Amino acid sequence: MTMTSQSPSVSRPLGRRTWFSEAVLKTALARIIRNGTMTLRLPDGRSLSFGSGNPVVVAKIQDWKTLRRLAFNPDLALGEAYMDGTLNVTQGDIYDFLALWLGNIGLGRGHWLRQMQQRLRWLGRRFTMYNPIGRAQRNVAHHYDLSDDLYELFLDAERQYSCALYETPQDSLEEAQARKMRHIAAKLRLEEGLKVLDAGSGWRCHWSGSPVPMSPV
Repeated sequence: MTMTSQSPSVSRPLGRRTWFSEAVLKTALARIIRNGTMTLRLPDGRSLSFGSGNPVVVAKIQDWKTLRRLAFNPDLALGEAYMDGTLNVTQGDIYDFLALWLGNIGLGRGHWLRQMQQRLRWLGRRFTMYNPIGRAQRNVAHHYDLSDDLYELFLDAERQYSCALYETPQDSLEEAQARKMRHIAAKLRLEEGLKVLDAGSGWRCHWSGSPVPMSPV
């Protein structure tokens, strides 16, 4: 396992927070990456390489804020950085990047900071899971109290949230959802008058043949 660093001819001095974040990230990746090579290109042009051999994956970190977040909260920051474009995979693709990362995670001892973070999260779970009625109502409203125009973009006419059952790529969403309902009704051996609550959509299904009519709860 090797770690190499390549510096540009001119670089600006790093602030203390950034310098410490880079040191944390370098130490963690040096301990984790054993099989394959991961190269990170930093915002100032330098490159850091970890591990050795194939596969080789290269990623570019666009700004120092992203580097700091990756150092101290990689579980959340990695996906967000890729989505907002501040982390770009320039050799290989995101699947190669994740395969290299996940394939090595169980091989090393991990970094002391990550172990401490996990302990603190476990100790703080009682506080983070605290969800009184008022907060729960605000959370539900934030997630679900949206306009019908949004749900019409990706749900069928019955507003079913659970997955549809497709037989061919040409099936419409409505056809696939009706097939899903018939499939569930057949597996449950439903009879006339029985009811099924689809908890994923908040709508109640009344079985009375095919297709299954729906009415709101």
